[in-house]
Amino acid sequence: MATAGVLGFVGLGVMGEAMCRNLAKKSGATVVAFDERPAPLDALAADGVQAAASVAEVARRAEIVFLCLPGEPQVRAVCLGAGGGLAALVEPGQTVVDMSTCPVALARELHQAFGARGAAFADAPIARTAQAARDGTLSIMVGGDPVLFARLRPLLGCMGSEVTHCGRVGAGQAVKLMNNMVVAQTVVALAEALAVARASGAVEPRVLFETLAKGSADSFVLRNHGMKSLLPDHHPTEGAFPTRYILKDLSYAIQLAESAGVVLEQAATARRLLEATAAAGWSEAYYTAVIRTIEKR
Repeated sequence: MATAGVLGFVGLGVMGEAMCRNLAKKSGATVVAFDERPAPLDALAADGVQAAASVAEVARRAEIVFLCLPGEPQVRAVCLGAGGGLAALVEPGQTVVDMSTCPVALARELHQAFGARGAAFADAPIARTAQAARDGTLSIMVGGDPVLFARLRPLLGCMGSEVTHCGRVGAGQAVKLMNNMVVAQTVVALAEALAVARASGAVEPRVLFETLAKGSADSFVLRNHGMKSLLPDHHPTEGAFPTRYILKDLSYAIQLAESAGVVLEQAATARRLLEATAAAGWSEAYYTAVIRTIEKR
């Protein structure tokens, strides 16, 4: 039986490990975590996080279970997998919070599945960087019942500096997908501007970006993706959001739009450029590598 006040965490990747660490340090609660890889569990032991042998053990011990997984296939496997999914393991009174980025339709499906067991569910995807995850300054967008949000907010505040209730279940995912869609398109726009500057020689690239930052084209994306990655042509393969991840999120965003009868022309163009980037061998690189595709064309 789950113990009141015990928190569970499943998924300890680049973001999840740091989030779990902040939850353990700041919440004052016992935290039990699971990941298929032993390394993050070993690292978190120093912060008092207890390692679980399985998802089932987390479900058995924790009153509230947080998930931070790569995408829909992994969330489906953990929550709805035959025989051992969380939806078959939770009991009335438990809560599951999915902090992964997934389709809105999946969030609604999970809400129904957990609700049928008497358990609560909220979607709470995250935005900002891996450094923000380490610093506990993520932006967290929550979809769920207002009463549940009020209960979860102090815990989410251990991981994020901006915690926003966006509406009913699925609303958090909708905001996250639109956020990443806008960011991806802005990266493509900046990459195109940079490609023009380099090819034409009309303006020095750094002058271009520094001057854009003083005008109406200024943005977080310009000052971070643009100045720190596009300008120096630096697209790391570790610790950064890879091309295959942004392609996943763009596909979820386009899927949501299509379900509502909306055609996303610019998002579709950004996806095509990023698909070409992945096909050229940059799938695991920071998706600012789209500049390579644009310049090649």
